[in-house]
This record gives sequence, C-alpha cells and structure tokens, in this order.
Amino acid sequence: MTRKELTPDMFKALHQGLVIPAHPLALTAERKLDERHQRALTRYYLAAGAGGIAVGVHSTQFEIRDKEHNLFEPVLRMAAEEVRRARLTRPFIKVAGICGPADQALREAETAVELGYEMGLVSMGGLPDLSETQHLQRVERIAERIPVFGFYLQPSVGGRIFSYDFWKAFAEIPGVYAVKMAPFNRYQTIDVARAVIQSSRRDQIALYTGNDDNIVNDLLTVYRFPVDGKPVEKRIVGGLLGHWAVWTRKAVELLEEIKQVRESGSLETKWLTRNLEVTDSNAAFFDPAHHFAGCIPGIHEVLRRQGLMEGRWCLNPHEELSPGQMEEIDRVYRDYPHLHDDDFVREHLREWLES
Repeated sequence: MTRKELTPDMFKALHQGLVIPAHPLALTAERKLDERHQRALTRYYLAAGAGGIAVGVHSTQFEIRDKEHNLFEPVLRMAAEEVRRARLTRPFIKVAGICGPADQALREAETAVELGYEMGLVSMGGLPDLSETQHLQRVERIAERIPVFGFYLQPSVGGRIFSYDFWKAFAEIPGVYAVKMAPFNRYQTIDVARAVIQSSRRDQIALYTGNDDNIVNDLLTVYRFPVDGKPVEKRIVGGLLGHWAVWTRKAVELLEEIKQVRESGSLETKWLTRNLEVTDSNAAFFDPAHHFAGCIPGIHEVLRRQGLMEGRWCLNPHEELSPGQMEEIDRVYRDYPHLHDDDFVREHLREWLES
C-alpha cells in the first residue's frame, strides 16, 4: 500500500505556519445536518484566509461516527467539495480527524484519502487500554496510508499523558509530518518540542499549537535544546484550533503579525497582553470553568450570532451552554472588539449562504 504524500508546496506551507480551524458541525433544530450552513462555514474559512481545515475532529462532534447519524463521510465530502470549488491558487491542507481502535482508524484514513484529504489528525484519546508501544504501532499503520498530524490531547477531555520517550519514537515514524500540541500544560508541551527537536526527523515535522490557553505565547516562543552538544531551535509555526473556528479572519491577521515579529527579532511586551486577551476569549468559548462542558455550544453560539449557524444545536441534546457562559461570551465581545470579525462576516455572509 502506497502512502499519499504531501506535495512540496503543501510541505512548505505547513512548515511556514498556517491557521487551521477545527471545523464545526451545523445542524437544524431537528439535529439533522444543515448542509447550507455547513457549506457556508467552509466558505467562510476559505475566504478568511485559513491555510487549511480540520474536519471530523472534536469540534465536528465525535458522534458523527455513530450509526444513527452516519455523517463522517458526508461531512468530509462536503468540505472537500467546497475546497475544490474555490479553485485556490495557494496551498490549502485538508486534515481529516481519525480516531478509534486501529481497524476503525484505518477505515477513516481510507475514507479521507479517497476524498482527497492531505493529512490525518490522529487522536489517541479513548484508548486507555493501549500501551505506549501499542499506540505507536497504531500510528505506524495509519501513517502507511496518509500523512499523519499527531495530536497530544489534554487529559481533562479524554486524552492521556505520554512520556518524552513516546514522543521521541513518535517523531521517528515515517509519514508523521506535524504534531498538534494540546495538553494545556507547559511541561508536556516542552516534552513534545524537545522530543521532535532531538529526533532525526526534526526537519520533517512541523509543530502546531492546540493549546487554546496559550496560543499567542506558543506562536512567539523559540524552543532550543541541545543535539549532539549543539543548540538546535524550532518554533511552533501555526495552530490547529477549535478556537480558530470563530473570529477566523482575525486569527489569520494575528498569525501574519506574529510572523512579522518573528522576522524582526524584537518582541514588545504588548504581546503578553494580547495572549491574555485571546486566552480570556477562549475561556468564554471553551468553558474551562465547567471542565469544558460547553466548548462546542460556545463555538456554535458565536457562529450563530454571526449568522453562520442557525442555532447551537449538537447531536447530543444534553450539550448546551453552561450557566453563565452566555454572559461570558457577551463580556469578551464587549471587552475585545478588536478580536472579532463580525464586519467581515456581515459583508460576505449572503454569498456564502447561496446554494
């Protein structure tokens, strides 16, 4: 079996750093797929300047895989159709969420390849009985079929802690080309960065932040560790984030600003404040006050306000905003008007909603 490979342009773009939103799922009041708004969301991310989308991931709701819904293939297909329809002249990386035991994960990888996805974001959540060695074997099998975007998921939402040695071995797997670090933990983020830098494939693997609690600081930090007695540096170049599923145009502008700061070599203290503003906004959307129970409805509420969704509905009817979360979203809208892209959405919404 031959693995699909990234084109040179895709590889270069991935390593330069991209905004990759985690694509939500638009539903009707009857909790059925709302194709019109689903396609509008993809068009929004394309128009906003995102460098890719991640579909079938947590923000798309894992329940899409349940037999009663059977939405995994339709949702991935719709997004791929919209990307083709856009006829972009720039690289755009479609990332498919891949999860579950090895057999399920391989089926999902096969579906992603058939639909033209360039990479698979491989979740290691929900598999508590697997050893680190078994996790690595599972990833090796997936990487034989599709380029892998690794994923360190925080334990509070179903992930687990992995050792430095695990990530060192993970980085050595042929076919791994990026890692999304989302443990929401400085120590564990450093483990991944150090492991990749000290691996033989360090130049093949791009580091991406998924740490919604530290987005700006992650993107501004240079990681430096010794390799054979000499310091080697690497940056977190972009983000694959649920947070970037909203206010995406501003996220694209933010990353471009950060790239300019990196080139200048001069870091002003205002960026520390910007990090806090983005993190505070994320707290309203992702609901850490209630152990992230309202993270998907929180994203939906912002998109609903903008007209990109008709409601906050989730496939699981018990998923709703937490007490006080609506007021927190009101607050960050009021406190950080420079972070939202309502004007941009308002200007283009009608064309995105056209069939």
